[in-house]
Amino acid sequence: MADAGKGQRPTPSPGNNEPSTSPPSSMSRAHLTAALDETLMWAARATAAHIAVLYLLDDTEQLLLMQAELGLPGPVVEPWSRMRRGSDTPVAASVRQGERIWVADPEELAHRFPAASLLAPYHFAIMASPITVDGQVKGTWALIWPAPRTPQPGSHEGEAIDRASRRMSELLRDGGPPVLAAAPPRILTPSAAPEPGIATAAAGFAERLRDGCVAVDLHGRVTYVNPPAAELLGGSVPAICGRVLWEAVGWLRDPYFKDRFRAAVVGQRLTSCTLAPPHGDPIEIRLHPGLSGVSLQLTRVDQAAHEPDGSPASAQPHGVHNLLHMAATLTSALTTNQVIEVVTDHMLPMCGVQAMTILVAEGGRMRIIGSHGCSPELLSHLDCLPLTSVGPVGDVARTGRPAFLGDGQDPGGQGLDAIPGGMAAWAFLPLAFADRVIGVCVLAFDHPRRFAGAERATLTSLAGMMAQALDRALLYEAKDNMAHSLQTTLLPRRLPEIRGLETAARYTPATRGAGVGGDFYDLIRLHDRAAVAVIGDVQGHNMAAAALMGQVRTAIHTSVAADADLGADPGAVLRHTNRLLLDLDTDLFTSCLVVHLDLRLRAFSAANAGHMPPLLRVPHGSAEPVDVPPGPLLGIDPDAEYHPVQVPFSPGAVLALYTDGLVERPDTHLGEAIAGLAAQLTQAADQPLHLLSETLLDCAPGAEQRCDDIALLLLKHQPPPP
Repeated sequence: MADAGKGQRPTPSPGNNEPSTSPPSSMSRAHLTAALDETLMWAARATAAHIAVLYLLDDTEQLLLMQAELGLPGPVVEPWSRMRRGSDTPVAASVRQGERIWVADPEELAHRFPAASLLAPYHFAIMASPITVDGQVKGTWALIWPAPRTPQPGSHEGEAIDRASRRMSELLRDGGPPVLAAAPPRILTPSAAPEPGIATAAAGFAERLRDGCVAVDLHGRVTYVNPPAAELLGGSVPAICGRVLWEAVGWLRDPYFKDRFRAAVVGQRLTSCTLAPPHGDPIEIRLHPGLSGVSLQLTRVDQAAHEPDGSPASAQPHGVHNLLHMAATLTSALTTNQVIEVVTDHMLPMCGVQAMTILVAEGGRMRIIGSHGCSPELLSHLDCLPLTSVGPVGDVARTGRPAFLGDGQDPGGQGLDAIPGGMAAWAFLPLAFADRVIGVCVLAFDHPRRFAGAERATLTSLAGMMAQALDRALLYEAKDNMAHSLQTTLLPRRLPEIRGLETAARYTPATRGAGVGGDFYDLIRLHDRAAVAVIGDVQGHNMAAAALMGQVRTAIHTSVAADADLGADPGAVLRHTNRLLLDLDTDLFTSCLVVHLDLRLRAFSAANAGHMPPLLRVPHGSAEPVDVPPGPLLGIDPDAEYHPVQVPFSPGAVLALYTDGLVERPDTHLGEAIAGLAAQLTQAADQPLHLLSETLLDCAPGAEQRCDDIALLLLKHQPPPP
């Protein structure tokens, strides 16, 4: 949609002082999209903002997709076209918090949003306002001005922002959700065409200059180029004019130049850089931004301003910027998937990479753990490649030295044709950490590159940061898998069969990063019509909690076996287990609920050591918490007493035992949460138990980021047929 004439919204007339208020009820999707664009452009005009953007949440509500933008050339908008809801940016924060975010200058941005400051180190002020429909945030929109600005808008600006926010909310509520635009977003263009006489005079002025002059519009297209500029760029006026700058002049794809271009557009300040084209002497490029585009002034400079290897001295800040940005974002990556997401979302657009593969060394071979944009042939070629293989991947894995292939650079005699994928240049970077190589990062480019010294150093440094993050993630995942495997092993593999009792059990671990928990359940068969059910939770989220959970289960089994002839009194079982935990002298405490089921008597007895109350749903009735007096947690008081209660357990009744991870919410009273779970059990109790367990687990808070594990044990008195 970024192409000229496609998906472009006609500019409202200058006399239109506010967005259209026509009834949206009969709007088509196209009209809805046009109305949103019109409102965004109106808000920019009313507040004198030079950039405006519109984001909407995708179907997962975890990703913000840029739908439309005003004031940013299409080719430089890619790093911001998609944004995770949890990212450290004002735009994402406005969605998470559901409130307007104001940032007055770069210093405030660095203080409140350090990662965003590293990603966009430009001079700008920003306002981001959520778009709320019936109490739910559906997206956000933002305005950008040159910095600095006052922390809050003036009355006129504030009124315009309020009106635009209300209008967008009304459109999304009454017109329905628009079809989310695929990247790139719609580019909205203000009407700023000069009068014919002025345009002719300006062109004549530029033609007479000896410096190169290039004009680029907000689509990134070259609208004017004089002959000296065409010569410096390595082309001709007809070959360059009318094309997107980066497509017409391939060597301007350099990430540092794009960064300077973004700095000029976002901050509305003069910026400059010096680059070495492949066809001649270095060129200084001065970028003069305006509301309708950017003017480039090109001047040939002395070779002395360059590094010994030919890379521009002024390109060094680009490397520093990338290093700082990757350092900030990789620190929050906990798993290998998160590391790969960071690289895919941020590093690839900055460095102009079209395809990437990350390999780790395992058992003398390279294993692919992540990739982006790679052909099946390339993946098949790289996966399981022996470390002893001849070629750049094997050489880098063995020596730890990077290899670059392109523009005549040919490490080890390895030709481009020998690597499938049809790319024009390759970078093979060692993932080295603590004097060892843990893998190789393969980057592919669809255009030739010289890989000058500064770029090689930057890419190698980025790979080093990736290696540290991957090493940490791989170690974490190994420990996490081991802990969860231990915990799963300590839980019963299957529940015993007891005549007249239908059972179902589920254990759901906490999401990664919360640690392994100590929740457990058990069902111990006494004879063909009696059993002891147990549910419990060991304090903590670590290996010690999982190990203690196994000891508690063993203690309960021992106590039940010793007391089986006396009916396995739940209070006696808890007293015996409590004394054992005190003898172990552990610092961890345990909650536990023990239930003795007697199907012949159609009743159960229960004793409680500080645990959640069980829920009982009687046939054709509602589910209610069973009032079992809670005694002290296990492992605290050597004289603790646990008094059981007797409760009828009629045929068709369902008993639910659960841990606190199923009900505890930071914003809800525990009693209300338990009542909500009881209501769900009442509605769904006629489901088969295996489906009922899934239904109840769906009630758990924080499915995306659950900080506690869950154990659930369902018991239904189902008399056998006569």
